[in-house]
Amino acid sequence: MEDLARAHWQAGAGHTSAIELRPIYERHKAVSGRDSLETALDAFRDAAEGSENARSARTLLDWQVESHASRQLASLDEREIAWEHDAIVSLPDGRQIPYQRAAIEIANSTDRDERLAIDAARATLVERELAPLRKERFQREHDVVDALAVAPSYVDAIDVLGGVRLRALGARCEQFLRETQAMWDDALRDRLKRDLGIAPSDATRSDSLALARAPHFDRFFPAGAMESTVRQQLGEMGLDPEASGRVRYDTAERDGKRSRAFCAPVRVPSEVHLVMRPHGGVTDWMTLLHEVGHALHFANMRTDLPFEFRWLGDNSITEGYAMLFDHRLQDAGWLRRYTGMAGENLGRFLRAAGFEELRFLRRYAAKLMYELDLHGGNVSWDDLPAAYADRLTSATGFRYSSADAFIDVDPRFYAARYLQAWQLQSILAETLVERFDDDWWRNPRAGPWVSDNLLAEGQRELAGELAFRVAGRELSFEPLIRSVERMLQS
Repeated sequence: MEDLARAHWQAGAGHTSAIELRPIYERHKAVSGRDSLETALDAFRDAAEGSENARSARTLLDWQVESHASRQLASLDEREIAWEHDAIVSLPDGRQIPYQRAAIEIANSTDRDERLAIDAARATLVERELAPLRKERFQREHDVVDALAVAPSYVDAIDVLGGVRLRALGARCEQFLRETQAMWDDALRDRLKRDLGIAPSDATRSDSLALARAPHFDRFFPAGAMESTVRQQLGEMGLDPEASGRVRYDTAERDGKRSRAFCAPVRVPSEVHLVMRPHGGVTDWMTLLHEVGHALHFANMRTDLPFEFRWLGDNSITEGYAMLFDHRLQDAGWLRRYTGMAGENLGRFLRAAGFEELRFLRRYAAKLMYELDLHGGNVSWDDLPAAYADRLTSATGFRYSSADAFIDVDPRFYAARYLQAWQLQSILAETLVERFDDDWWRNPRAGPWVSDNLLAEGQRELAGELAFRVAGRELSFEPLIRSVERMLQS
């Protein structure tokens, strides 16, 4: 796991132009071979239900299934990473943009025609070259997991081993979309008319990127103050932003660096890399806060936790901690203290934040429902692009391209982890307010409690178990809906 994490970090940070995964799997073939899988499967079947052994065995078997598949699909992953590093988007006017910068250029462009042109060229390139690679990977992954016979289907395998009831969560997502439809229709119409001067019928995914970028708030989120401000806030709440040197920050522009930020736990908890490529404005501040949540989680885990609870487990938890920090940009007190925002500017920003929160929630609800289509076998491979475009367009009101049907998919139903993380962070935030007041994020007693009761425990629990332990509550969309309503009415 350390070797894989280091390889992904070096490639994603732009330190290397290619990644070699197959030699890593070959060096460690004993740990991801059939014998190891059978050992984990036997332990899973033999463990008493509800016991600590069962928790450990389920987590290890889930890792074995993923490792077994990843080892067989390593060549495809290498090709995809190399393609993303080298691919060039060619525009009709002759300009060329590295694929890794396309999303940044779309978000930063104030010319709508230019945004549409870049996104169209990107989609053409993706559909021709990247989508076939991703489609092949999904097809082969299904074959590999089905052949292992750990569950009746791919969805069942992820469901049972990952501890997320995917179909039940999908049903709750459908209900969430219905319950928030009217609120979303009003918010979308008003925002598009005011900020872009277009009707909902004309809106595309590239317009959503431009809205999220929100350049009119840039003066409150200067690039030069971003990292120092975040470090200041962490210190005020009693958390060391570097965790005694275990967290290393990489926030500079670099050719070849992925446009999507990430946290690479190369050695848990002693070496954690936080990597982001600047986009500009509030997007960068939110991204840094999000990745800080991950980094502090990995860097503050107890060293006596077994491997599976430091490296593995329900990633809804680490995503929940990441969102706990990035959601400070929806907190009026935090914004006043650390950005100087006040008055109508603050109200306008919170309304925009509520809009973005609801857009993302609806987008990820639709993503999970689409991924159930993709992995469930009820929609043919040829019909999936149309299903993707329909699901995402219907949920968000922004027109999505069918070219992204196999691109806009995170591995192994990760959309479900994000959705549970949203729910978890809302419960954690309310708990922190109850314990340490509204401004818990600058209370020096809050940081040690967060470190000792949350971060240190790794991912031994499932997200729902953690929510019940610290707050006695079940995961739900209801607190999120209430929060969005408050922001939209600011």
